[in-house]
Amino acid sequence: MSEWLFVPAAYLIGSISSAILICRLMGLPDPRGQGSGNPGATNVMRIGGKKAAAITLVGDLVKGLLPVFLVNWLGAPVEVLVATGLAAFMGHLYPVFFSFQGGKGVATSLGVLLGVSCCSGWRSLRLGWPFTK
Repeated sequence: MSEWLFVPAAYLIGSISSAILICRLMGLPDPRGQGSGNPGATNVMRIGGKKAAAITLVGDLVKGLLPVFLVNWLGAPVEVLVATGLAAFMGHLYPVFFSFQGGKGVATSLGVLLGVSCCSGWRSLRLGWPFTK
């Protein structure tokens, strides 16, 4: 029963905006007020370059991966696994810490997929990568 506590924890982890934090740490302007206005890796690349964007991308991926991987590793029921992944994703889209205005969730959803099944996550990455160019 206590494994259901991972769901609100995953939402709170998902609500941490990597883009905003990385921009603050690197002395860059707030991504919500620059470029497209979206707090995501692509907009961070526009305003801060590839290094800031790569760190943001990894941060967004990890916040989807970490809670789901942990729940999966602990052997929680599949319902808890799905709810945890959805909560991390929704936390990224609607972060409680940033007025419910988040990113698009691409990297976070990939992290969730990797946490559920490494094979599925890597296949999704391989299939989707050509469309990002």
